[in-house]
Amino acid sequence: MELEVRDFTTEINILDSEKFSVSDEIFKCPFNQALIHQVISTYLTNSRQGTRSQKSRSEVSGSNKKPWRQKGTGRARSGSVKSPIWRSGGVTFAAKPKLYAQKINKKMYRGAIRSILSKLVCDNRLFLVRNLFIKEPKTKLLLEKLRTITSKKSILIFTDFLDKNLLLASRNVHKIEVRTATHIDPVSLINFNVTLIADNVIKKIEKQLV
Repeated sequence: MELEVRDFTTEINILDSEKFSVSDEIFKCPFNQALIHQVISTYLTNSRQGTRSQKSRSEVSGSNKKPWRQKGTGRARSGSVKSPIWRSGGVTFAAKPKLYAQKINKKMYRGAIRSILSKLVCDNRLFLVRNLFIKEPKTKLLLEKLRTITSKKSILIFTDFLDKNLLLASRNVHKIEVRTATHIDPVSLINFNVTLIADNVIKKIEKQLV
């Protein structure tokens, strides 16, 4: 299949004579919602640190002596200052470090990304862009260029390398993110409304996802 190429340096950004040939296996495959859900769930689970730790009553520092005698004081009976119902006592069912890692094979992971990219193309939310850079690190300049391509404000940009001007200009905008093609992941692709890919890295992405 062929996709239109847009130029980032001109006001008339659609190049009528320019069509970029892309792989049907990557950008025209069926939408597999079940696979995408499984891969994203695993991806998010693997991002959990699982390092939280609380102290149970056996681990809290303090005396094991009974605070007062069982009867005769008029107060509620108590056996330890480490009791979970006491201030500074231990935690009931204390949380401990846990490994949340799950395994997803490469074939499924790549298949999910291919499915998402195909859906973006189908919904007209993925654009190929030539000369994806700006001459000055100005946020206003970047936003003006982006408006010639899309009216959406949530934009993910993939470039061949991290252009300093582009990176500095986008850093001041909450919903615009610049990455290299090696850092493509399914969660980011679905979290942003529009994805821009530099025309000189499209073959790298195809090579990663074959």
